[in-house]
Amino acid sequence: MKKVILALVVVFASLGAMSQVGYEFYQMTTVESVVPGGLGRSRLITTDEKGAMQDLKMENFFSMVGINFSNIRLNDQLIGDKISDLSNEGWELFHMVSGAYGHQESTGIFITRYLFRRPKN
Repeated sequence: MKKVILALVVVFASLGAMSQVGYEFYQMTTVESVVPGGLGRSRLITTDEKGAMQDLKMENFFSMVGINFSNIRLNDQLIGDKISDLSNEGWELFHMVSGAYGHQESTGIFITRYLFRRPKN
């Protein structure tokens, strides 16, 4: 009898988990400037499941003397930390797309969009 009751509890718990329909989404966009002299603006922009936006400053790829690998490392760390935080909150990286835009060889932006999801509660 105990085994039957335990089996029913497991079945009903599984059905409850399966009845959870849909996801909530969280979007993150990075815009990294490729403008000489550090004159560009680089940002990490997030939009949560309620539509609230946050704008964090990132470093530009270039400084006054050329490409700045320290800035790239800092940006990578900021992005990685944000992804880790979201993962710890139950978000799954669902989709990512990136692209580049520029008119000349020395100006432009790299943009990456990250879409996270988690089951609705």
